[in-house]
Amino acid sequence: MSLKSVILRVMTKPFLLLQSRPEDEASDDEYAAFLKFGGLQPEQLQRLRLDRGKFSPVNLDDYSGIFMGGGPANFAYPPEEKSPEQLQFEDYIMPLLRRIAAEDKPFLGTCLGVGALVTALGGQTDFDHGEPVCAVDINLTPEAQDDPLLAGLPASFRGFVGHKEGTDTAPPNSVVLARSAACIQLLRAGKNVYAAQFHPELDADGLALRINIYKHAGYFAPEEAKDLIDAAYRESELVTEPVKILRRFVEKYAE
Repeated sequence: MSLKSVILRVMTKPFLLLQSRPEDEASDDEYAAFLKFGGLQPEQLQRLRLDRGKFSPVNLDDYSGIFMGGGPANFAYPPEEKSPEQLQFEDYIMPLLRRIAAEDKPFLGTCLGVGALVTALGGQTDFDHGEPVCAVDINLTPEAQDDPLLAGLPASFRGFVGHKEGTDTAPPNSVVLARSAACIQLLRAGKNVYAAQFHPELDADGLALRINIYKHAGYFAPEEAKDLIDAAYRESELVTEPVKILRRFVEKYAE
């Protein structure tokens, strides 16, 4: 038994997953994926369903770290084009993320987490830097060499993506750790606040489920769903490194 597995078993503070997927099947599968690839037990990962209007106060000191999953929001829209639900979501999540960054609390946002963190820190996203549902090359920057979540990983690896908005410009006081051809893929603010545009919690089974759930959500033409699923399974043997980043985050910050 490894020392790391012992540490996880005696955790005194759980992690918290902030979720905003309104579809129960997608939300439950996302939670299960963070458990699986984070090496966590259910009692070690609490979840907060923001899509249900559960905008509960979060005491950051109660948690080993905070995760933020994907969701339907797009921060690039002007305020007048955002739904009341998104505006309510932003009113909750923006101050929380600014507090996390100011206190440099452990945080790992995925997909939507990039847009949220970039916006909270004063940056901008746009629809020129989206990516279709597929696997892309994630290329580490020189700044990634000494990062504890990335040390020893290949300079380039494959990761699953699929998003309508993105950014190519880091917000103030942040460091770009990885890019793809289209956009920033991983950044860090301070020492402990991370956001990944790719999905470190996703394997081919999870992506196939999301493709079926979201095939009418505007990410791709519905008739392309089967081909996208087939492509995900063909790529699955190459998409090996992102889940290591999630596991390293848990191992580093578990208290």
